[in-house]
Amino acid sequence: MRIAIVYDSRTGTTKAAAEKMADLVTGKGHDCSVVPVEGADAAEVSRADAVCIGSWTEGLFFILQHATRATMEFIGTLSLEGKHAVVFCTYKTSSGKMLPKMAQAMEDRGARVTGQFKARGPDIPGGFPAWVDELGS
Repeated sequence: MRIAIVYDSRTGTTKAAAEKMADLVTGKGHDCSVVPVEGADAAEVSRADAVCIGSWTEGLFFILQHATRATMEFIGTLSLEGKHAVVFCTYKTSSGKMLPKMAQAMEDRGARVTGQFKARGPDIPGGFPAWVDELGS
């Protein structure tokens, strides 16, 4: 299975999480590309069998958390009809309601969002390994 991981990272935390996610995916025998949102090609990402989109958390500590504008704009360029998809974020204090909003944007593009994962730091978000295992079954 081909999996595309696209992320937006300001300090390198989300990039590190995305790269660890990609290592896990390839370790399970899947092909995986991992690219920053600024350099991602929407047509190429849309050709993947499964798509993971991640962002660092913007906001004011406990309120107004949201994905970056670049992340949401990129989601709007995708054609994901029937594709497996997940959204993920990295955060320091709270991720608020950003993951459901990202998931809705992906579903609006036709994806079947089957995971919303978050990590407090540069690690693989909890639940992501099980999601990858489900893809292989």
